[in-house]
Amino acid sequence: MRTHLSSGAGLTVAEINTKSWPESFKLLTQARQIAGFALETKPTSLAVIPLGFSEVQARQLEESQILALCAVDFRMPEFKSKKATANKPKAQRLRKITLFGKRNSAMVKRALAEAEALNLVRWLTALPPNKLNAREYQTLIRAMARENGWQIKVHSETELKKAKAGAFLAVSQGNATSDAAIVQLSYRPGKKSAKPDLALVGKGIIFDTGGTNLKPFKGMLDMHEDMAGSAVALATLLALTLLKSPLPADCWLAITENRTGPKAYKPRDVVTASNGTTIEVIHTDAEGRMALADTLALAGKKKPRLILDFATLTGTCVAALTERYSGVFTNREKLHSLLIDAGNDSGERVWPFPMNDDFNEELVSRNADVLQCAAAGGGDHIQAAKFLQRFVPEKSAWVHMDLSAAARKGGLAQVPSGPTGFGVRYSLDLLLDKNVLKQLG
Repeated sequence: MRTHLSSGAGLTVAEINTKSWPESFKLLTQARQIAGFALETKPTSLAVIPLGFSEVQARQLEESQILALCAVDFRMPEFKSKKATANKPKAQRLRKITLFGKRNSAMVKRALAEAEALNLVRWLTALPPNKLNAREYQTLIRAMARENGWQIKVHSETELKKAKAGAFLAVSQGNATSDAAIVQLSYRPGKKSAKPDLALVGKGIIFDTGGTNLKPFKGMLDMHEDMAGSAVALATLLALTLLKSPLPADCWLAITENRTGPKAYKPRDVVTASNGTTIEVIHTDAEGRMALADTLALAGKKKPRLILDFATLTGTCVAALTERYSGVFTNREKLHSLLIDAGNDSGERVWPFPMNDDFNEELVSRNADVLQCAAAGGGDHIQAAKFLQRFVPEKSAWVHMDLSAAARKGGLAQVPSGPTGFGVRYSLDLLLDKNVLKQLG
């Protein structure tokens, strides 16, 4: 069965004549609506036919529709028994998308790579915490490393103790098992000994109870999604690999739980991170910045030109931007306009926050070099970024993304309700289209 989707299904030629061309977010949102309608009858083949548009506009519409069809047709994890599904007819899957008109092979390849990477984020983020525990996550990453030719090094808790990574270990010490780790992946399309131009860093808190400062029921319910940042970093590396990017890149994943118990870290503990910074703990539910502190410090030792980190870090960023946008923070203020443009062009919208030095005033500790967070609260997304900046070398440009849009009920852009995979398309736009490394000089 082939269903033909013309421009009239979402965006008419008359609209284009009277309005400016829609931004990427709107095109992707309309593409999701079209995809939902087209897939209702469970076709195995679809044709995308944008009629009445310029070549550039048609290519944008085709790209949006490929991304939307791949997102809507994707099956998220499900663990229903055979008994529960015995009388349920087996759903047909979309196997073929036909594009009519002038073919743009580069666009198709890019869209399919982005779709695969984005769906990887959604899948991993949705997995229950007992299905994606620290051990299983590392097993999956090892398999991906073999498949994609990545070098891999797993910094176990034993090795992290030798590295004096006290910030990460403070979080992991309350876990029932000692299988937390910082995983390092290396993609080298040229010389294997090449230094990385890029470091991708991700927060991989596979379940977050809040620790000693225990979360309430509703706050803890979906905390298996607190590893979304690590999934974005991993999937971005995958997309760069699939696209055969010439950019040498490392990926660092901070994988641990944040549990409560007799060994869990406590408010007013003082710990020392691997770069020698002493930290006074204030709230054990601010564990993400603790795990990332040592991970950023280790990544920085490789002297990458650019560090991108991703984390579902603060509730205040959600309060500031809702789940439609994510916040970005950088130690290179000149990048602000570029960061906004990358969000608008990819359909993963962001907004940059200030990083002035006076925000450090709330993080002054009497007993250590820095407070983990401010006890009074307020602006915690900015304070968290200022905390993390202490673990990034000044010579490396750094962009921190607080993933307030990691999941959204009702969907976001081309992605249906639930985990969004936000950050993958953004990063590829920033790296490949905006050529941010060239902008840095």
